[in-house]
Amino acid sequence: MITAIVLIDCAADSIPEVADTCANLPGVSEVYSVAGHVDLIAMVRVREFDQIAEVIAGSISKVPGVIKTETHIAFRAYSKHDLEETFSIGLE
Repeated sequence: MITAIVLIDCAADSIPEVADTCANLPGVSEVYSVAGHVDLIAMVRVREFDQIAEVIAGSISKVPGVIKTETHIAFRAYSKHDLEETFSIGLE
């Protein structure tokens, strides 16, 4: 699974609509409204690298109200939550 973190700048009056539209796009697992230098952060999870371009350039960037995106590709996940799930598989 390939994970991309997409920072989204959008028109201030369209943040909820952009978030809702992006959250319903194939390949987008979550969208967060955030404080800081961007308006939204979308988590994109796809099986193949080529799908990143389809989801971001082909879909997210074309959502009305999106001004700019910046994409970060995740190399490795470090999460206590993920580790706990891994070690608890099959154990009660």
